[in-house]
Amino acid sequence: MPGQVTFDDLPDGVVACGPDGTVVVFNAAAERLTGIPASTALGRPLGEALPLRDPQGRDWWACTDPYAGLGTRTGQPEVLLSLAGGRGLLVTARYLREGGRGTAVASVLIGLRSAAARERQERQQAELVATVAHELRSPLTSVKGFTATLLAKWERFTDAQRRLMLETVEADADRVTRLLTELLDVARIDAGRLELHRSLVDLPAAVRRQVEGMVAGGEPAERFVVRVEGPLPETWADADKVDQVLANLLDNAVRHGSGTVTATLAAVDGGTSVTVDDEGPGVPPDQAELVFTRFWRGSRRTGTGLGLYIVRGLVAVQGGTVSVGVAPSGGARFTVVLPPGEGV
Repeated sequence: MPGQVTFDDLPDGVVACGPDGTVVVFNAAAERLTGIPASTALGRPLGEALPLRDPQGRDWWACTDPYAGLGTRTGQPEVLLSLAGGRGLLVTARYLREGGRGTAVASVLIGLRSAAARERQERQQAELVATVAHELRSPLTSVKGFTATLLAKWERFTDAQRRLMLETVEADADRVTRLLTELLDVARIDAGRLELHRSLVDLPAAVRRQVEGMVAGGEPAERFVVRVEGPLPETWADADKVDQVLANLLDNAVRHGSGTVTATLAAVDGGTSVTVDDEGPGVPPDQAELVFTRFWRGSRRTGTGLGLYIVRGLVAVQGGTVSVGVAPSGGARFTVVLPPGEGV
């Protein structure tokens, strides 16, 4: 009848078997996901029509045996299985008993979904682990080397040399702290658990403070320009999170850009805008949204690739917006707009 929904209209794969264990339904999505034609699967025993293996390589149907075992079983939870050739599938099973618990299985319904999303997530997790390990190794190696040298040969160094080594150790410890802070922020953003502690924030002073920190870290002072265009409205925001946003934007401009880095503050309808321009190659239009995703590191492949993802999360939780565009020089332009907020 017109408008009637069939199994072939469903986005997920559906396989159904009768009381004798032979396949009676093998929908279009199941064909697409498995690469097995319905004409080949229909009428065959389930284990032959859909030969699935568990992670240990065992015949999954032989292990789970839907038609035998406890009469209280109602199915199998979703599990990652594979077909011959390694094609991964997320598989669920539902056992239907016409007479209720304890009676024979009348039919079995199998749900199939692509494992691509889970595999992407696992790859991202593996990349995160590898990235974090790489980023931690360098400063920790430095800390270990300098502390071991000082302990073994303390008396051989002058006070100036010892101070330089200890300052290096402190700087590397700060790098580790920043990385751990980034990871905690990512976890809180993903879980929606960021907490705000609003106060009156002096945005020009906050920008200048971040620039001074970068200059103290070795960047030339003449590389930075800070402009304040006209009077700015009061901004009530989380000062620590604002500092993180500014630090990440300036660091991104230094890492991925070149030439002068210009920070411009101005009043806008939505509150106050902070624009950071650099004179580098800029962001290709097709990557404009990708820059705010996890692990985006541009062409230089440096850093964790979490900075701009964290910026978007920290800005959004305070009711603001962040966007990327093209600077007058052709470099990248990142603009954050923070609302006035409410006083406490």
